[in-house]
Order: sequence, then structure tokens, then C-alpha cells
Amino acid sequence: MKSRVPKQFQGSQDMNSMIHQARKMQDQITALQEDIEQRTFDATAGGGAVSVTVTGKKTLQSITLKPEVVDPEDIEMLQDLIISAVNEAIANVEETTENEMSKITGGVALPGLF
Repeated sequence: MKSRVPKQFQGSQDMNSMIHQARKMQDQITALQEDIEQRTFDATAGGGAVSVTVTGKKTLQSITLKPEVVDPEDIEMLQDLIISAVNEAIANVEETTENEMSKITGGVALPGLF
């Protein structure tokens, strides 16, 4: 014989399951955010003339310049290459974060998480 749970308690079980899943998802998101913050992301510009490394927290960690890119007559080009490399590295952080978060959230965008 099948036991019947009153309707008022069936919703409670569903709600508890949803809360459990939400907590699990939040724990996974927190772990992923911490993992990404520990990573470094590299990018180059000018065919490798400028290389940069940023952290997962989007903090510039290092810049490497090849000697041939340092031309006192053309400082603007060097500045543009540095900006380009830094922006690419930051975009890599954001893309990685978005891709890995979507694996956890099933592609649903959750405002304020990343």
C-alpha cells in the first residue's frame, strides 16, 4: 500500500530539495571563484613583443618587453601594445570565469555572482 503525504508537506520536501541544491551550487561557485583567483592568465601583443600576466583577481602581476619594442621615438606604440596585452589577459580571466560558472549554473546567468 502506498503512503500518501498531504499536499502541504509535499511542497515542503520540494522546497528543502531546492534549498539543498542552491546551497550546493553556492559552495561550488565559491570554490570556483577562489580557484580562479589563484590562477594566472597570460597574454601577448605585437607578436610576442609584449607579454603580461594577470591574476584571477584581475591584478597585473608582470610585464615583459622584448628589447626591440622599446623605441624612444615611438612610446605611443609601446603604450598601445601594453594596453592591448593587459586587456586581452583580463578578457581571458572574464571568459574563463563565465565559461566555468556556466558549467555550474547550467548556463543560467545569476546576477551579482561574477
